[in-house]
Amino acid sequence: MATEHPLSPEARSILGARISRRGVLAGAGGLGAAGLLAACGGGGSKSAENSVRWGNWPLYLDFDEATKKYPTLEKFSTETGIDAQYFEDYNDNDEFFGKVQAQLKLGEDIGYDVVTPTDWMAARWIRLGYTQKFDLANIPNAGNILDSLKSPSYDPNRESSLTWQGIMSGFGWNVEKNPKGIHTLDELFAPQNKGKIVVLSEMRDTIGVILMAQGVDITKVTEAQFMNAVDFMAKKISDGWIRGVKGNEYAEDLTSGDATAVIGWSGDMFILASENEGKFDFAIPESGGTISGDNLMIPSTASAAGKANGEKLINYYYDPAVAAEVAAYVNYVCPVQGAQAEMEKIAPELATSEYIFPTEKTSSRLQVFRSLTPDEETSWSEAFQKAQGN
Repeated sequence: MATEHPLSPEARSILGARISRRGVLAGAGGLGAAGLLAACGGGGSKSAENSVRWGNWPLYLDFDEATKKYPTLEKFSTETGIDAQYFEDYNDNDEFFGKVQAQLKLGEDIGYDVVTPTDWMAARWIRLGYTQKFDLANIPNAGNILDSLKSPSYDPNRESSLTWQGIMSGFGWNVEKNPKGIHTLDELFAPQNKGKIVVLSEMRDTIGVILMAQGVDITKVTEAQFMNAVDFMAKKISDGWIRGVKGNEYAEDLTSGDATAVIGWSGDMFILASENEGKFDFAIPESGGTISGDNLMIPSTASAAGKANGEKLINYYYDPAVAAEVAAYVNYVCPVQGAQAEMEKIAPELATSEYIFPTEKTSSRLQVFRSLTPDEETSWSEAFQKAQGN
């Protein structure tokens, strides 16, 4: 029998009750408790010696509805004496970067000591010199990162980034409207879904899924292949099949009934299914899905104290027991070795979840969209935006 991990009462209540996380956000217009504090400007005031300011995506950390606090973050503060300020300020990578870019360029404080961009945006931060290299002596748990994530092209030695969570993209659907499920692009664009399809504003996920359905290897995609997939999406929009291109808020369209099918993220769909009595489901397409990661990084503008405290925060979340507690809540791919064994102790039913710990068979059907040159990033993004009517 597995040894029981001493879980906080707050965390245990979250796991036991399976509370509706989106209900927490509904009254705040999409912001969690800490996010409310940031609604008027984003980020915190200038970092103090004993504080750390973390900007992250919504619904991406264990949250206790009763106390309006984050149990693992509270425990971190108790153990270290560091005041952890948490801001749910990400909705879209470009949007967040646009908010802080001018300050980064000027070397001015951006209000965060830790940020959480997706792989391709993390590559941009590093390329532009907007991150600080870790003092790995302060992050001994960095060695716990999964072997498959150890050497990304944009940071091959993991000197400036560590994966927060892994993200699988594929098809999500309303089970009542799509009783046979959705496993191919043709099934996504079935008659019952016309005008009720939403796709992700993350270009590499939406276009990546379309490209793979067209038989393209997205690790080697050419410009002509990319533009062909963008044209396909544009026609589906103009013909009235796709109702929107959205960030995290696409989940609201599914729950309201405005959408019946999506190109979406695995973690979101897992939560929607668990909160709505199995009304929604998710699958990696037969042709394959995309995988990427969001990354913990320290901005170039963080103070020495902010950097040191940020490294302590990152090290804490790379402890397998803490990583398991977060994964039990967010249900994204956990990047930390040893977390699956810890999950056995706190939520055995999740230790075999393909959403959190994908098997080798599932992983073999996932591809990472290749890195783009700066010129490609500009022209391909412009084409993607134009297809949306922007």
